[in-house]
Amino acid sequence: MDAVVEESGERMLFDARHLRWADPNGMVALLVAGTVAGRAQEGLPRLQLPDSADVSGYLSRMGFHEAAREVFEFDAPQRRASGGLSDVLLEITSVAANADVHAVIDRVQDQAGAILASKLGYPATAVVQFSVILSEVCQNIVEHAEAPGWVAAQAYNWARRLGRFVVVISVMDVGRGFRGSLMDEHSARYGDRWGDTTALEAAFLHGLTRFPDSGRGQGIQQIRRQVRRWDGAITIRSGTARIGQVPEWDDTPPLVDGLAPLPGAQISIILPARVPE
Repeated sequence: MDAVVEESGERMLFDARHLRWADPNGMVALLVAGTVAGRAQEGLPRLQLPDSADVSGYLSRMGFHEAAREVFEFDAPQRRASGGLSDVLLEITSVAANADVHAVIDRVQDQAGAILASKLGYPATAVVQFSVILSEVCQNIVEHAEAPGWVAAQAYNWARRLGRFVVVISVMDVGRGFRGSLMDEHSARYGDRWGDTTALEAAFLHGLTRFPDSGRGQGIQQIRRQVRRWDGAITIRSGTARIGQVPEWDDTPPLVDGLAPLPGAQISIILPARVPE
């Protein structure tokens, strides 16, 4: 993604032939990178799909090829077995309007309840809170990005890294980002300090929104509280900065700046299985 941001003009080739692993963050980020490349050239960028049968099958299960047809030019993939990889909670889904958000929630209700209970050990009531999280991160695209975005969710067994199952939720868009969304309402008070890092801190830490009246646009704060209750992690990248709420089991830095500029925003949420008491 960083390399794509720095390129312009020539038609780009994305060579994924040697890819051996992909998660929701990687797949959605590839769609964003392809969209960015397409804006800087004539015609769609070219994508070479993975040679690995397991990876190709997993991309198919996640609905990547359908979403990628709007972003890349590539040869039709062969139908391959999925290899029995992790449980798909939500295939890659385009989000551009409120109707898309409602459709996402309707699609995951039953599957979310089963996976949250069997893989993560959450109570049956957790599906409601999970649906709220999904709704809010998708709504962020509709209300703030003013541009297309995608969402995907997957359950994995993090046997080596954490020793238990996790659910990974990834949401990305190619819109105006947090700084652009909050600029009209809040940039003046920060003066010369206004930038991507300041905008993320304002939204993530202080609950500022683009709405002048209090009580509206508090989705990020709702998500943070629920993710903390489940001992999960949430990170948001926008522009040249990334901010996060990091639990003890994660060594991700809570704040990073100076990154290659990312148009729009990336929200990544990791929810781990409950530790038996």
